[in-house]
Amino acid sequence: MKNQLLHVFRNTPFGRETLLQSVYFCRMTKTPINVYIPEFPQFLMYFEKEIVTVDLDRAFLRDPETAREHAEQIIRSQGLKPNFFTPKRFTASTLPDIPVDFRYMTCPRTISNLSTKVSLGYIGPRVRNIIKNASFPVIIPSPVYKEWKRITVFFGGSANAINAFKAGIKISQLSGLPLTLFTEIEDPYTEESYRDILRENMLYDEIEKGNVNWLFFDKGRLMEDLYNVPHDALIVVGAYGHGLIKELFFGSTLETIQSVLPNSMVIVGPNFL
Repeated sequence: MKNQLLHVFRNTPFGRETLLQSVYFCRMTKTPINVYIPEFPQFLMYFEKEIVTVDLDRAFLRDPETAREHAEQIIRSQGLKPNFFTPKRFTASTLPDIPVDFRYMTCPRTISNLSTKVSLGYIGPRVRNIIKNASFPVIIPSPVYKEWKRITVFFGGSANAINAFKAGIKISQLSGLPLTLFTEIEDPYTEESYRDILRENMLYDEIEKGNVNWLFFDKGRLMEDLYNVPHDALIVVGAYGHGLIKELFFGSTLETIQSVLPNSMVIVGPNFL
């Protein structure tokens, strides 16, 4: 399953839009899609350091008699082959185990609260737990299906920003779409400081080859600078974990990005491989 995208299907109009986003991502990156149609309100994901219990809102179990047909129609309409995941292992009779060796996973901003009650700027705790523990990037799609024509990677120089850049390069290469780095210069760093970080990590050749455009902003006004992110860009950004109870701190920059931009995002967590 390592080269597949996992999508948990919600058989609702909102779930249709989310599946369309996953299918588009798979088509652009040449990644097979694997759809899980849940029969139970919970499942487990056994990560290396933590077992994550995922609670699904009741909409994920709606109209099970039409769910597979709807999912197949959506996937085939985009020219892809539908694959469906059936759990083989159960911790309890109604608690399936979902593998964690996928290449990507799509999560709406929340999977344990009704979507109608969730604002744009809120990522639910279950989704945060998956991001914190997963070795794969997590795709957070925009609420309504929208194609993206370029990739924007937010780069602040951290280890997770480097991983986000690596993930962005891969998506750009597979999709053939242009890649832009977006950097807010923070004291005491300079533009050259960020360039040195890529040089130290053997990633600067992508810049030298002209494969990557790099935008620097030095006014310290992230909220204003985000207006420069194209509306048709897929956002790739790194998250980092600092455990506090069961939450994941994304950091002020990522919290601002995900609460302001309506674009689809790929979030690379601290355990990305």
